[in-house]
Amino acid sequence: MESGTWYFGLPASSSHTLIGSVIGVGIANQMMSGKSGTSGVDWGQAANIGKSLLLSPIVGFGVAALLLLLAKALIKDPKLYRAPEGSEPPPFYIRCLLILTCTGVSFFHGSNDGQKGMGLIMLILIGTVPTAYALNHAVTFQQSQDFIASSQQAASVLDHYVEPGAVIGDARDDVTDYIRTKQFNANTMLAMRTLVNDIGNETSLYKELKNVPNDRVRNFRNDLYLMSEALRLTAKSGQPKFSPADAAVLANYKKHIDYSTRFIPTWVKVAVAMALGLGTMVGWKRIVVTVGEKIGKEHLTYAQGAVAEITAMATIGAADGFGLPVSTTQVLSSGVAGTMAANHSGIQLSTVRNLALAWVLTLPVAMLLSGSLFWLFSRMF
Repeated sequence: MESGTWYFGLPASSSHTLIGSVIGVGIANQMMSGKSGTSGVDWGQAANIGKSLLLSPIVGFGVAALLLLLAKALIKDPKLYRAPEGSEPPPFYIRCLLILTCTGVSFFHGSNDGQKGMGLIMLILIGTVPTAYALNHAVTFQQSQDFIASSQQAASVLDHYVEPGAVIGDARDDVTDYIRTKQFNANTMLAMRTLVNDIGNETSLYKELKNVPNDRVRNFRNDLYLMSEALRLTAKSGQPKFSPADAAVLANYKKHIDYSTRFIPTWVKVAVAMALGLGTMVGWKRIVVTVGEKIGKEHLTYAQGAVAEITAMATIGAADGFGLPVSTTQVLSSGVAGTMAANHSGIQLSTVRNLALAWVLTLPVAMLLSGSLFWLFSRMF
């Protein structure tokens, strides 16, 4: 999909593509398992991501327009508000400004889109080579012993909150139901404590994560994931009300769990960074021409470019802080459109229409394509 929109010079959203692909595979997997298609996707998290993707272009448009008006009121150098003339380089201070803003956009684009790429690679690695990547083999023996001690402390804390008469069937099923429904009940603490004991006992048995038998890796990782999510939900909901000391113990335990499962090898980080950089070097021109010349009816000025980049940099940086994926493409393109509107340069509606159409269709098409390919490959292999 990305290559198709690049061919037509349309800045498409890699965020929409990646997220749509993951959702499509999740739905297809659950439907093929004979379960409800919605059970394969955390729709609450998907809704939060959807809101950020929807609101970020609106924010980009408005903030960029306001910043350009502010710049015109405070900075009077006319060179800043002129379009480039032929091959003549801009004044030195303008070049420094553009380098600074471009660097900021590149950095935050990498920090946001790079995380999505690394996350997708880790999903693939965990799914295809779970024995090597489902658990963090870099965890040392001493760290494993600390994890065992932390498990014992967490189990002791949870035991204080187990309600009298609580009964469970299967601890994993009960914790899974709590995560799925987010409904705390009298048996939840007992199920969590039981699962923590199981995790601690298994870690004691294997001594280190790298010693977990291949046929146990998936289940062991699932147990760790379930406990991490359950602890996150109890802390968020305030049920039960832990004392500050007990909350600190559980937070430390969750930190140990996440270190064991939520990791990214250095080679994945380097590979994604190189792919982002090389992709920009090779395929930059089509998108640059669209953003710089085809969104507005006049060529982008230095001030407009700098303002759009500052807006994109700030918006993506804020999204990083909240852990939300946003589309650099959408924020920057809408920021350019905002500066065109504020500058009374006019907007080319045909280009904006094509951009909007690409943005709207990317997510559902990615879902459909990834789900179909997943179904096809599962039948072939």
